[in-house]
Amino acid sequence: MDEEPDPRQRFAEECRSARELFPERRLNQTQLARMVRVSKSTISRVEICEGPIPPDLPPLLDQVFSTDGVFKRLYEQIAAGSYPAHSRRRMVLEPRAIAISAWSPTVIPGLLQTGAYARALFRAGDPRATERELVHKVGARLARQDILRGSSPPDFSVVVCESVLRRNVGGPQVMRNQLAALLMDGGQPTTVLQVLPFAAETHGLMDGSLSILTMPDGGTVAYAEGIRSGAIIEEAATVRQLARAYDVLRASALSREASADLIRELMEAS
Repeated sequence: MDEEPDPRQRFAEECRSARELFPERRLNQTQLARMVRVSKSTISRVEICEGPIPPDLPPLLDQVFSTDGVFKRLYEQIAAGSYPAHSRRRMVLEPRAIAISAWSPTVIPGLLQTGAYARALFRAGDPRATERELVHKVGARLARQDILRGSSPPDFSVVVCESVLRRNVGGPQVMRNQLAALLMDGGQPTTVLQVLPFAAETHGLMDGSLSILTMPDGGTVAYAEGIRSGAIIEEAATVRQLARAYDVLRASALSREASADLIRELMEAS
């Protein structure tokens, strides 16, 4: 039995097929590139599976071809495949979640990272990575953020440790831009961003980062992550215990307004 094409290959084939079967006339690569506002060489590379797919291209292809999210879903699968195996199930569940609660004690959460901040993290984590690999990894991380930019984003609650805001990732300008992005994202009506200050006492989530995803059916799953490992947790009692610990953490954090004030203060001081 033939193996099913991987998502990257399917994306290329769907793009080529949709272009050649476009209603009323066959589109060449130059015509399609003009319609989706990219270069002809970008379309050419996409169709031969060479290089990364620009994050804003999939929804434009869906719009031009009226494909009801086909390209966006394939892109999400491609992005998920670029993550370690222990992260891939979270990448599948995340776009379906109606609410996400996140705690990060070490770095800005991926859903809120700027491209430059993400790039600095990837470069530090793999000094031998090629430019192409870095571009692909950053693009995949930024693609995750589409779930917060759509017409019906999930309710997003995030708590970061104060140390995350003070750690100089990528240099002063990168951090200044990242803090500015946090202020903008934290000001969205569906997002609540809080900072856990240094003065906070010991809490139950000190061992690592945590995400709790609430699905459309009301079920919840947790994702706990360490440096090179992670796990989806579905056992109901454990998820409830982690959710309780997160509630206590939020109660110990600065308010939404006080958190924004601290971020502004750090921006002005940098």
